[in-house]
Amino acid sequence: MKFEHLVEINDILNPIADFLTREQLWRGLVMRADSPKLFVPHLDEASIIDRTEASMTRTLRYGNLSVTDTVNFVHMEHIHYDVPAQGEIPPSSLRMVIEEPQPEHLFVRFIYENSASAEQDQAEEMYNEYRRSAYLEADIDTIRMIRELAEAGRLDTLLN
Repeated sequence: MKFEHLVEINDILNPIADFLTREQLWRGLVMRADSPKLFVPHLDEASIIDRTEASMTRTLRYGNLSVTDTVNFVHMEHIHYDVPAQGEIPPSSLRMVIEEPQPEHLFVRFIYENSASAEQDQAEEMYNEYRRSAYLEADIDTIRMIRELAEAGRLDTLLN
């Protein structure tokens, strides 16, 4: 299954809307990787196992389920989450790409992919519709949380 969609960040046609800068948006997306419990309410625990300037490896615990993933950063451009196959979890990925077709007109493109074959996708179409809907809602919530963090001034300092 491949699913992608855009979330508009700044509506340049609405002069009274609160704008995020590209830097604030980037910091918010990085914060989602660094502090996922702020963004995922049902996440029980998140541990960063290894961190470099360009990537991190984390373990996320949801009840009895633990998932290890790798997050790669291309500064101010995109963040790529890679979940390798583990146990009964098939490999999957999420890429969040900042797009700016005009100055200050920011979007985030969310791209989800898994390793399912076309036949598997067809057999699971009903479940995939639920997945797409859940992904969309989670991504809208991510941007809502980034806006709240920006309004609180938590995205105005440089991240190391």
